[in-house]
Amino acid sequence: MAKASARHILVSSEAKCNELKAAIEGGADFAQVAKDNSSCPSSRQGGDLGTFRPGQMVKEFDTVVFSAPLHQVQGPVKTQFGYHLVEVTSRED
Repeated sequence: MAKASARHILVSSEAKCNELKAAIEGGADFAQVAKDNSSCPSSRQGGDLGTFRPGQMVKEFDTVVFSAPLHQVQGPVKTQFGYHLVEVTSRED
């Protein structure tokens, strides 16, 4: 069964999400940006969500994690929780 590992940054606005994505694309460290900005408890681990299987996360998040290229920042991804930047760190089919 498929599984993936990912890290993310959760913020309340699309504008903030885009601002952080630009910073990361400009060379900022994803984990540090997560620690400094994410409202998710995973921010303490640099946004690391660990390993999970399809269906364990909300649909919008799952769709990205199980289809996006590895190690490329995706987003903004809007969910009921806010706006996410997502980086898939590993995936097995």
